[in-house]
Amino acid sequence: MEPEQRIEDYALVGDMQTAGLVHRDGSVDWLCCPRFDSGACFAALLGTPDNGKWRISPSGSGNCNRRQYRGNTLVLETEWDTESGRVRVIDFMPLRDEAPDIVRIVEGLSGTVQMTSTLCIRFDYGHNVPWVRQVDGVLHATAGPDSLHLRSPIKHQGRGFSSVAEFSVSAGDRVPFVLTWNPSHLPPPQPVDAEQALQDTEEFWTTWTSTCSYRGEWRDAVARSLITLKALTYAPTGGIVAAPTTSLPERPGGVRNWDYRYCWLRDATFTLQSMLINGYRDEAVAWRDWLLRAVAGKPADLQIMYGVAGERRLPEWEVDWLDGFGGAKPVRVGNAAVDQLQIDVYGEVMDALQLSRLAGIAPTVRAWAIQRALMEHLEGRWSEPDEGIWEVRGPRRHFVHSKVMAWVAFDRAVAAVELSGLEGPGNKWREQRDQIHREVCEKGYNAERGSFVQYYGTDAVDGALLLIPQVGFLPPTDPRVVGTVERVERELLVDGLVARYLTQEQGTDGLPPGEGAFLACTLWLADDLDLIGRHDDARELFERVLALRNDVGLLAEEYDVPGQRMLGNFPQAFSHVPLVNTAHNLTHRGGWPHARVRGMDSGLER
Repeated sequence: MEPEQRIEDYALVGDMQTAGLVHRDGSVDWLCCPRFDSGACFAALLGTPDNGKWRISPSGSGNCNRRQYRGNTLVLETEWDTESGRVRVIDFMPLRDEAPDIVRIVEGLSGTVQMTSTLCIRFDYGHNVPWVRQVDGVLHATAGPDSLHLRSPIKHQGRGFSSVAEFSVSAGDRVPFVLTWNPSHLPPPQPVDAEQALQDTEEFWTTWTSTCSYRGEWRDAVARSLITLKALTYAPTGGIVAAPTTSLPERPGGVRNWDYRYCWLRDATFTLQSMLINGYRDEAVAWRDWLLRAVAGKPADLQIMYGVAGERRLPEWEVDWLDGFGGAKPVRVGNAAVDQLQIDVYGEVMDALQLSRLAGIAPTVRAWAIQRALMEHLEGRWSEPDEGIWEVRGPRRHFVHSKVMAWVAFDRAVAAVELSGLEGPGNKWREQRDQIHREVCEKGYNAERGSFVQYYGTDAVDGALLLIPQVGFLPPTDPRVVGTVERVERELLVDGLVARYLTQEQGTDGLPPGEGAFLACTLWLADDLDLIGRHDDARELFERVLALRNDVGLLAEEYDVPGQRMLGNFPQAFSHVPLVNTAHNLTHRGGWPHARVRGMDSGLER
């Protein structure tokens, strides 16, 4: 019987253009080349070993005895203790502008260990078997537009549509393997020197992490989350993907399986915060510039997400030859939510750009012109129903969070005029902002339940309502805010973690019920508990989330408490960003980002 697949069994390696997932047993089960959103050449994560993987481990072994990242880097070390000795496999992806490589160095630590390398390449998400040949000691695998080239002193032999090598390592031995992708119509790129690449990669990550300005008690957790966010950045453009994977299920065996290898606008504010408060100005500027390029054009064409280079067409289709993670089908590529209306993204864009100005990133004429056009368009759209932050695949509704973020858009536009001195119809925007505020307080608040609600006309609550005090719509001390926080805690806190909403009862999202607790919402609750004065409870909840990280410090999107396992795509930026921000909030109470500077007449004074 095959062991149960568990998301937490994986670790991340990446080169800021793409990323791979390495299992505890030494197998690279997921790798897309040359970009995050390219077709996978290793897709065993979502299928079987025949859909592509590369395992290097002691012959006949199972999972490793221990693994870790080497210091504050993305260099992974996996170790096995065997009867004949100890061995380590070092995995990383060099940071270079040419075609992506994955480097694996087998290091003998003691005794002599028999090793096996099994390389099964399947391009196009495990579908295409390549033509493999050996030329001058280099293994070349080609199918259609893709080629992979393996360089190593260890020779592989063909065996059952895979390439297999058996070899031994003794104490002090170091055996390199370098697998490089390139377009099949071009000659292979210059080979990488594995040892030099290791030194350069380790030096890069160590130097980058050393500039982190956070010095609180959770520095290691913050550093690991920031490294993860940096690894999810597509360096050529500055775009940050939500996750490097697709279709890891939000419910075991279910259909809530989505492709997250794209850039969501709503991540902009949170990501900018996490970079800026830690001193990473260059990353924040790159993300700001990516954002401006992505949203440029006709305001009516604004999307909730884009490709890593700003692509707008992300059609969703099902990969019917893959069995899915743990049998969860369908496996999806692309994301149909790209065509949804989500009013909140206007607020996210305006908040992100105002935040960048407050942090000293100089505004540009082009940026402000784009913002003004977006605000003009929002004037005629904010009152419409939409699909909301959770991208429901059910009917459109007047989601309260969407209206609150429309308020944020106008509030930040007013602040841009009155605080930053930019030209614009400040009085008109102020009137729109105040109108939205009145409507939300009248239609989005249920006095009998003592809380804001998920959408107009319901009495149900929603985890996204936790952002109301954090964006400045109302002060944390307002009884309506306190009541909302306490109701979320009563009704959505399940086994100590927060659910986005109760899918079993509401049926609002057009999908079968059931999913894990949402880690971002749990961290938002910790922030709100701290804001309303429950500091010990906030700290306890935050440390509960920290304890859910896997052994190398990574988080997925959700967590299944009864099953004690992670759910959803992995690692998830939307979990690691609030982890960074909450650590700052609890360390520097009352500082940024807990209470970002708002407009001169913001909701904090209402």
